[in-house]
Amino acid sequence: MIVREASAADAAAVAELLTQLGYPHSADEARSRLAGWTGADRRLVLLAAEGADVVGIVAVAAVPYLERAGSWARVVALAVDADHRRRGLARQLMAAAEEAAIAWGCVTIEVTSSRRRLESHPFYRSLGYEDRCSGSAFYRRQLSYGT
Repeated sequence: MIVREASAADAAAVAELLTQLGYPHSADEARSRLAGWTGADRRLVLLAAEGADVVGIVAVAAVPYLERAGSWARVVALAVDADHRRRGLARQLMAAAEEAAIAWGCVTIEVTSSRRRLESHPFYRSLGYEDRCSGSAFYRRQLSYGT
């Protein structure tokens, strides 16, 4: 398995992985979203590939702190194809995302996972991530309903 950057040519595979994650996408939608990420400063979409098959994805972005030095990174999406799970691919993708974050000068990294994704929480804890919901509130407000 190799980890490599995504390109527009990967749109169909990215759409399939995002659909498996619970966010239905067409190849055109994925291509459009990839266009906003590919080549961007401190944003990266990485794919796990076995030969010609794309079997996993992670997207990570960095945001500079204003109140202190450094930046923080956020894993925006992580998915492994259902037929390739439990083989360490997600671990490898998260390690690659963390390496990118360190290279960008990030001092912390975060990921959110819906409470309904019961299998995800032990995975993130096994990587050393701490569930901070009891110590911090998470607020969100919908600004638009665009695609």
